[in-house]
Amino acid sequence: MNDSELENPYILLTPGPLSTSPTVRKALLRDWCTWDDDYNLGVVTPIREKLVQLAAGDQAADYTAVLMQGSGSFSVEAMIGTAVPRDGKLLILANGAYGDRLAKIASYLEVDHVIHDCGELAQPDQQKLKQTLDDDLAISHVVLVHNETTTGMLNPLEEIAGIVKAAGRILMVDAMSSFGGIPIDVPGLGIDYIVSSANKCIQGVPGFGFVICRRSALERCGNNARSLSLDLCDQWRTMETGKGKWRFTSPTHTVRAFAQAMQELDEEGGIPARFARYTENHRILIEGMERLGFKCILPREWQSPIITGFHSPDAPGYTFQAFYDTLKTHGFVIYPGKVTGIESFRIGTIGHVFPDDIARLIEAVEHSQTWIN
Repeated sequence: MNDSELENPYILLTPGPLSTSPTVRKALLRDWCTWDDDYNLGVVTPIREKLVQLAAGDQAADYTAVLMQGSGSFSVEAMIGTAVPRDGKLLILANGAYGDRLAKIASYLEVDHVIHDCGELAQPDQQKLKQTLDDDLAISHVVLVHNETTTGMLNPLEEIAGIVKAAGRILMVDAMSSFGGIPIDVPGLGIDYIVSSANKCIQGVPGFGFVICRRSALERCGNNARSLSLDLCDQWRTMETGKGKWRFTSPTHTVRAFAQAMQELDEEGGIPARFARYTENHRILIEGMERLGFKCILPREWQSPIITGFHSPDAPGYTFQAFYDTLKTHGFVIYPGKVTGIESFRIGTIGHVFPDDIARLIEAVEHSQTWIN
């Protein structure tokens, strides 16, 4: 297979899976043995070490990384089901579909929980959070979605973390669509668990997620798990004692591609450089779409550089499917809307996507009018 055969017919402007580099896709072409040191010591162990370094920097010794098979939701479920003790109580901050999923996971696992749902178009009520933690001492853990891709909302993690840690609670962050693309001071904010996935801002391919944990917190979780396959603590112990070995079959090709993606993140200049590229992609998108008359769902100050929701145009004959199909013929794939009661669509600005690509997208939107016929 030559490099031209690794090229894609279109760019994925989605929050993940997303467009990857040809070199990441090329890394999938070799087979690996899950028992061999070439894989466990040569690929898995460096990934775990580099993830902790990305998250914790000088305080890396206080943290560890656990890789978990499946989509990102598997890792979120492993985190909730392992971190919260059976006599614990979880406070869930929800303002979109992925906050709702946190609540659904807690219900399935029979984790005692309370939900603060502020609606899809608002940020969590910080005063209510503080009051609830003051009033309900049974709450042991708090979890939130950092970047809620239902709308593109970037929740105020720093402020929420300050309230949670001042109250002495364990803080868990679903950073599925932000880790690796937005700087997060994990130790500085007192985050105890942070979870993401291979196919998001580090720009790998789907197949596994990961949880970066404070060692002291994870060490206390030995008897908490509600699931055999999603026992985060047992997975961690196996990886520690087995020098990178997974308990069950590892997604070897995906893991090797992720190692390549992490190398490319480093070559780009790390998280600050990637954040700058995503931010520029987002700026060009917003300015271009607003110039063409499109309106964002959220105020600009709440938007992340990850994905942006737009109101559908009030035009005769408009359908999302026609709009989607037209843009696809120009080499771009976008996302349908997810906000309740609002006709909308979403455009992502992460992945192996660059400012020139977003400028070409704006041209495609401007010059493609068949979708309003």
